[in-house]
Formats: sequence, structure tokens, C-alpha cells
Amino acid sequence: MEKLAVERSLREAASQELREAAVRPMLQKPGRGYKLLVAVLCVVVAFGLAGFVDQLIYGMSVVDYNNSAFWDVNIANFITIVGVAYGGAVVSAVLRLTGAQWRAPLTRIAEATAVVTVLIGGACIIPSLGRPNMMWEFITRPNFSSPLIWDALAISTYGIASVVFFYVPLIPDLVIAQQTMGGRAGRVRTLLWRKLSWGWQGLPAQRRLIDRMMGLLALMIIPLAVSVHSVLGWAFAITSFRPWWSEELWAPLFVIAALYSGIALVILSCAALRRTYSLQKYITDQHFKRLAYILLPFGATYLYLSVADFLPGAYHGEPGTAAVFRQLFFGSYALWFWLVVVGGMVVPLLIIALPQTRRVGWIVFAAACIVATFWLNRVLMVVVPTTYDMMKGTFGVYSWTWVNASITAGAMAAIPLLILLLFRFVPILSVTEIEELEKQQLGGTGTDLIEETPEEV
Repeated sequence: MEKLAVERSLREAASQELREAAVRPMLQKPGRGYKLLVAVLCVVVAFGLAGFVDQLIYGMSVVDYNNSAFWDVNIANFITIVGVAYGGAVVSAVLRLTGAQWRAPLTRIAEATAVVTVLIGGACIIPSLGRPNMMWEFITRPNFSSPLIWDALAISTYGIASVVFFYVPLIPDLVIAQQTMGGRAGRVRTLLWRKLSWGWQGLPAQRRLIDRMMGLLALMIIPLAVSVHSVLGWAFAITSFRPWWSEELWAPLFVIAALYSGIALVILSCAALRRTYSLQKYITDQHFKRLAYILLPFGATYLYLSVADFLPGAYHGEPGTAAVFRQLFFGSYALWFWLVVVGGMVVPLLIIALPQTRRVGWIVFAAACIVATFWLNRVLMVVVPTTYDMMKGTFGVYSWTWVNASITAGAMAAIPLLILLLFRFVPILSVTEIEELEKQQLGGTGTDLIEETPEEV
């Protein structure tokens, strides 16, 4: 009996420590560095909004839309950010379906990253529209012969599914957060948690309902994400006959690239939040190594599909496609193209493959290279073909302006800003999942401590 009492006491102490860690972003008083970071991100986002307002006032010429560049970097921002949104939700869904127990400390961060990026990515399409005030016609008078309407439907459905996938397992943790913080939560958070927890009491029927919903959502997320990025790839081929855009490989290439970059963004998010909130006890070095192992086959597949994409067109492609590839391989865009190949594919794969560099610092560096070069790849994919004059066989000039630069910077800064703000209102760790898995490993009953010590909220 004494041994059982000691074990129970240790479990309760460990559970309390876990709960305190999960609400640490809400309890921890922001330091000077945190305030400075948030201030800088807010300034960059405000600068982006100012650029967008300037575009609304003066038209698309301020982002250098012209006859030789009818799409710009805003399209690249859209497909990049929507692409990285894929990784968080799909990795979490796959790990749930396969029963990988090590996933539990990562799921909340991965799912939050997916939600934030898909919302910002979807909004990034607005600056690329000539008349965004007419977006309501996109809903009231949809043109189903356009691939863009199917793209919008796929992204909106995926976005809703990602939000629900993030919210459902959060319900019991909101009750735990209120129990842990008590009066320290404040009126706003307490009221918000009461409304969003829907009277959660930890009853077996409630648990079974959440488990079934999460299983169903995990099954839905994967095909939804595949459809989003397949439609994105097809939209290029169908929208306009441009060199390089008619490649048959673009749908699977977009899917694999989204997974590759999305997992890399999850690694960056986990690394930043682990260090910011001292979560090393729960997000360990082993988690980064396992994410790197997942990253490796996707990176190898991405490299193979990229070679398969370029090789036929470079060998005996149409004049336009061959001209675009020459421009990428040896022309004015060659530096950026080879930076994508070496920095985004070769170097990260070598870092992960070699045991000597398969460490957290190197893995985070590899993930940063992947995310940065993924955006650069999308810029090349959009800009180079659109500047090609198919009548003359020459390339026009696309110029960056302060407007599209500010909008790009604002969109990128909004991602970490919203993630930081989100975890000021919700627990950063999935407490219920971690406790459940720990009890399963100890041969427990599968019920967490909230059932053993119920409290009225």
C-alpha cells in the first residue's frame, strides 16, 4: 500500500509539473526580449498592411504588375504559406493514426502552426487580386470552369478541418488550464475557457466522443491536404499555357514539397517555443531526431521529383520551357536556383543522413534552410515563366517594390506573432494526451487525474 501511495504521489507531482509547464506561456511574465520580439513583429505586420493599403489606393502597378509579369511574389507567398500549413496537421494526423506515442508533446504546437499558416496563407491571395473588394462575387457568382474556385473550396475546407482538428483535443485541456491557473487566469481567459470547454467533466462518454472525432478528423485531414496541393499544382497548368507550368509532375511534386517544408516548419516552431518556455523536459532531443527521420524520405522524394521535373524539358523540351530552364540553370536566376537545390535539398539531406550532424542545432539549421529555399523556389516558379515573352522568345524584367516587399515581410512576420499570441490563451502542451499515454505505459486505467479529482468550473 505504501508503495502504491508513493507511486500515486509521484504521478500527481509529475502531472502538476506538466500542467504548470503547459500554462507557462500564460503564467510567465513577458521579458524584455519577448516584448521586443513582439514589438518588432507588430511593426513588420503593420508595414505590410500599409503596403497593401497603398496597393488598394494606387493599383497593381505599385507591385510591378505589367505585360511581362502578370503574376508576382504575392502568388508565391500564397502557395508557400499554404504549403507549409500541410506539415503540421498531416504529421499530427499520421502519428495519431499510427499510434506513435512520442507525438503527444508535439501535437499542440504542430496543429497550432497548421492553423495559423493556413489562415495567413489563404489571406495572401487577396493582395494578388486586382479588385479584392469584389471577392464577394467569388462566392455569389462562382465560375466552376476555373480551377481557382476548386482551389478556394479545397483550401477553405482544409482550413476549417485544421481549426476543428486543433480545437477538439483542446477542450479537456481548457478545463485543466483553468484548474491549474485558478484566479491567475484573469476574467477574459476564464470566460473564454468556460464557453469553449462546453461543460467538460472528463466522463467516459465524453472521452469516447473526442477519440472518435479525432480519428475521423485524422482520416479526413490527409486527403483534404492532398487535394489542396494537387489542385494548386493543376491550377498552374490550366490557368495559362506558360513554359514549365504544364508539367504533369506538379501535383505530386506540390504534395511532397508541402510535406517536406511543413515538417521543417514544425521543427522550427518546436525549437523556438521549447527554448522560449523551457520545455526541454517534454520536447526532447529525441523528438527532433524522429522528426528528422520523417523529413529524410520526403526530402529524397522531393529531390527525385525535382530532377524528373527538369530533366525532360531541359533535354528536348519546347523552346519556351528550354529557355526558362537555361535562365534558371545558367542565366540571371542561376544563383537563386542553385541555392534552392543545394541549400534546400542537398545540404539538409546530408545533415540528416550523417550521424555526426544529426543533432538538434544542425536539424534546426537544416529546417531553416528548407523553409527559406522553399519560398525562394516558389518565387522562381512564379516569376520566371511569367516574364517570358512567348512571341519574341525573350525575358522581361520583374522588379521588387517596397509594396510587395512589405506585404511579403508582413505575411511572414504574422506567423510567429499569431503563434505567440495564441499560446497566451491556450495550453502549449496537450496535457490530456501526455497523461493518457503515460498511464498506458504504466499500465493504468487510461483516465487522467481530472477524473480522479473532479472540480466544478
